[in-house]
Amino acid sequence: MPWSVRWVGGCGAQSQKQCKKSSFAFYQAVRDLLPVWFLEDMRTMEAFHWEDGGKVSVYSPSEALLYALVHDHQPYARHLLAKFPQSALAVPSQSFSCCQSAPHLAMAVRYNRVRVLFRILKAIQTLPPGDRAAHLDRQGCSRVEGGKTALHMACELVRPECLLLLLGHGAAPCLRDSAGNTPLDTLLQQISHMPAANTRAKLLCLDCLFFFVPQDLKFAMKQQLLDNRRQWQDLLGENRFQCLVGLAPPSLFVGAMRVLIRTISPEHFPEALDNLPLPHFLKPLDLKLES
Repeated sequence: MPWSVRWVGGCGAQSQKQCKKSSFAFYQAVRDLLPVWFLEDMRTMEAFHWEDGGKVSVYSPSEALLYALVHDHQPYARHLLAKFPQSALAVPSQSFSCCQSAPHLAMAVRYNRVRVLFRILKAIQTLPPGDRAAHLDRQGCSRVEGGKTALHMACELVRPECLLLLLGHGAAPCLRDSAGNTPLDTLLQQISHMPAANTRAKLLCLDCLFFFVPQDLKFAMKQQLLDNRRQWQDLLGENRFQCLVGLAPPSLFVGAMRVLIRTISPEHFPEALDNLPLPHFLKPLDLKLES
């Protein structure tokens, strides 16, 4: 049983082997969605990492949250974020992560863990304003995410719910990744080679972006849209195309939604969407995530 694994101090191959055994036992326990109290007993009482200099350590709340994200252990993620709102979102140790960046938002988007993402974003809202922006707009791992923000990832992987949650909680829609692309550029690149089955989700992502990006946004793909007007009109529809390239103002609906959504503070997003004076079918997405 996992609780029979003893903490082993000192150096040597035997200690390293014991750490690996404990680490895999904890991974399995999270994967099997075991109770929160059991996982926390394992995390805080056993040695999992073998670090430089012969030092052993337990998993941090941050590292445990990454496992909870991968395996969609929602109760454990909720516990970690409630009890350790700052350390659960801290940078993992060097022995756990390939680069010194907190990957929790990007991981939630990659695995499409919408409910856990919602909890992470709520935890971020409790941090000081400067720390919020640092978490929301942090560029991801250069090897895994190619330096993209979580918002870029949501566009690249076509995650409408993740995209709207990030935007509504204050993620900056105009930032550029290491290749110079805005989230809009990333999404348009996906639309340009869209499989028919994904068309609706990609256009839904685009409509969500319309509500948050400024009307005069400068984006790299604009010239390509103008050079291939017929193709993009077919892909996007005439109204979206005209608005994107600046040949026409946004529709009255988009303009009204921009005004209404700006009245919702990140602390009350997306719950306050239900209170917008709009019929249900006109609201961006049905995000009921509290249960």
